[in-house]
Amino acid sequence: MKIALTLGEPAGIGPDIALQIPQWELSSQIIVIGDPDLLAERARLLGSRVRIAIWDGATTGRSAETLNVLPVERARGTTCGQPDVANVPYVLKTLDTAVQGCLDGTFDALVTGPVQKSILNKAGIRFTGHTEYLADATHSPDVVMMLATAGLRVALATTHLPLKAIFGALSPQRIERTILTTCSGLHDFFGIASPRLLVLGLNPHAGEEGELGTEEIEYIAPVIRALQANGVAVRGPLPADTAFLPGVLADTDAVIAMYHDQGLPVLKHMGFGEAVNITLGLPFIRTSVDHGTALEHAGTGRAHAGSLRRAAQTAIEMATARPPRRPA
Repeated sequence: MKIALTLGEPAGIGPDIALQIPQWELSSQIIVIGDPDLLAERARLLGSRVRIAIWDGATTGRSAETLNVLPVERARGTTCGQPDVANVPYVLKTLDTAVQGCLDGTFDALVTGPVQKSILNKAGIRFTGHTEYLADATHSPDVVMMLATAGLRVALATTHLPLKAIFGALSPQRIERTILTTCSGLHDFFGIASPRLLVLGLNPHAGEEGELGTEEIEYIAPVIRALQANGVAVRGPLPADTAFLPGVLADTDAVIAMYHDQGLPVLKHMGFGEAVNITLGLPFIRTSVDHGTALEHAGTGRAHAGSLRRAAQTAIEMATARPPRRPA
C-alpha cells in the first residue's frame, strides 16, 4: 500500500515533520510529494541523517534513514518562516500531482501537510482550505470535513466560512447530505455498522423554542425527524454548550456541528496535536494534520509530528477498511 504525502507550505513545519517519517513503524509506504532539495536543506538545518531517495514509481524498501520522494521543484529557495508568493504554484502542483495519483490508483490515500492560506490568496488563488480545493478538483459536491481524536469525532455542515455567511449556506439539503455522508464514511472506513449521530443546533440553546432563532424549528429538526423515520440513528438538535458532556456523548459516534468554531474548539482542546482532519465524500481517502504551518517553529527542531503520524496511520487504516471499488 502506498500513501501520498504533500509537504504543504515550504516555509512552514511540513518538511520538518516529514523528515520524522522513516522512524515510524507503519505498515505502508509513505511517498512524499515535494522538492527533494527542500527536504535535504531542512535535514541539514535540523541535523537529521535522513537520506532523500527519488521515488521512481516502484515499491522500494523501507528503512529508518530513507525518505522516498516524488519530485516537484520549487520556483526558488525557501527561508524558514517566510512564505514566498513565487512558490505558490509549487504548493498547488504537489496537491494536483497527489490528486491525480490517487485517482489513477498510483496511491491508496492522501495525507496533506499544512498550507499557508494567506500566501495562496495573496497570489490570487481563492483558497479557503484543502477540503474545498479537493472537492472542486474532483467535482465532489457532498464532501464533509470531519476531525477525529480519541473519544470524539466532529463533522461540519459548513467549513471555512465567515460567520455572516453561515446562515445563507445552511439548508435542509446541506444538513441532510452532511449527516448521510458522515454515516457512510463511518460505516465504510471505521467499521461502524449503524452510526449514531448527534446534531447540534445553530443558535444558543438550540433556539430556545424559537425565542433565540427559528432555524432549528424550520429545518434542522424536520431533517432529523425525516432521517429518523428512514432508520438513521440521529438525534437533536441539541444545544452546543451542553452537547459535549460525557453523559451526552456516551452513545454517539460523531457530532454534527453547524459551523467550524462550534465544534472544533472542543475537539482540539481534547486532542490537539493528536487529532486528524478527514475529508469524507471524495473519490479517495484524504487525511491531514490538525494544525497549521507554525511558521515560527520551522527549522527550529520544535515541531511535533504527532498529528502527522496519526493522520498517516488513519489513512492506512481507512485504506485497509475501504470497501471494494465498483467496476466502472
